[in-house]
Amino acid sequence: MTRRRTQKKASTIALDKGRVARHIKPLLGQLRVTAVTSQDVEVFLHDVAEGKTAATIKTKARGLARVRGGKGTANRVVGLLGAIFTYAVRHRMRPDNPVHGVTRPEDGRRDRRLSDGEYNALGSALKKAAAARLWPSAVSAARFLALTGWRSGEALSLRWTEIDFVRRTATLSDSKTGKSIRPLSHLACDLLRKFSGSGELVFPATRGNGEVIMSGFKKIFRKLIKLGELPPEITPHTLRHSFTSLAADLGYSEPTIAALVGHKGRTITSRYIHSADHVLLAAADAVANKTAELMRDRRPNAKVFPLRAGA
Repeated sequence: MTRRRTQKKASTIALDKGRVARHIKPLLGQLRVTAVTSQDVEVFLHDVAEGKTAATIKTKARGLARVRGGKGTANRVVGLLGAIFTYAVRHRMRPDNPVHGVTRPEDGRRDRRLSDGEYNALGSALKKAAAARLWPSAVSAARFLALTGWRSGEALSLRWTEIDFVRRTATLSDSKTGKSIRPLSHLACDLLRKFSGSGELVFPATRGNGEVIMSGFKKIFRKLIKLGELPPEITPHTLRHSFTSLAADLGYSEPTIAALVGHKGRTITSRYIHSADHVLLAAADAVANKTAELMRDRRPNAKVFPLRAGA
């Protein structure tokens, strides 16, 4: 279960299992539950951050898994370790949680946003890849993320049945925050129409006739970043944070921005159950148009909507 007391997704459980097997067991697996101290957790945090558990592991599904360390990985693994010990305390396996009080370093990656020059470089990389017909599904997915601010998992699992082009909305039945209805900009809709295929998924893997979710998107995204000669720390989440930052720059309120990208408790409410209202659609258009402009990819006759006071 998550902290919100909802069932974890299968993909999240798979990540948790990997973190247990590749980080927690190698470094702490020989200790009894009752023997682990806060000092042990601090040493564990430092070791993961320094790359002590880094390795290249053979897997059946994908061939090779590259296990990396770093501050971000250490933060996430210690967070999982804290949840494990919370379970242990609840079931009276030990009286306290040794993770409590351990200071985790800030890695700063989630606050990264693209500069104007980086947007331009990203746009150039997407155009080069498209012109060379490289990774068409992944390239379109990356452009869609830049134009919408969605989570990468939401885009990769998006199905044609969830899209309403007339109302310019997408209804995600199982996003990270539950059911979520998102407004779609004209540019996002244009991209989807051009990429329409016969399969069930909008951005499918190259195998499976449009029915298999793309598993190598992050790897291809890194290749796009390299193609654009961009800093390697830029991730799909950087596009999400950049989208929300642009929306704030344009003067949109926090609730409006949250509804655009599906933050917890801020998706389109029940009064928008069938469609997004004109304020949200205008906001989606404005931020997507600004994104396209920065990527030097703006549609010549793109619609621009004025920002209404209080939006």
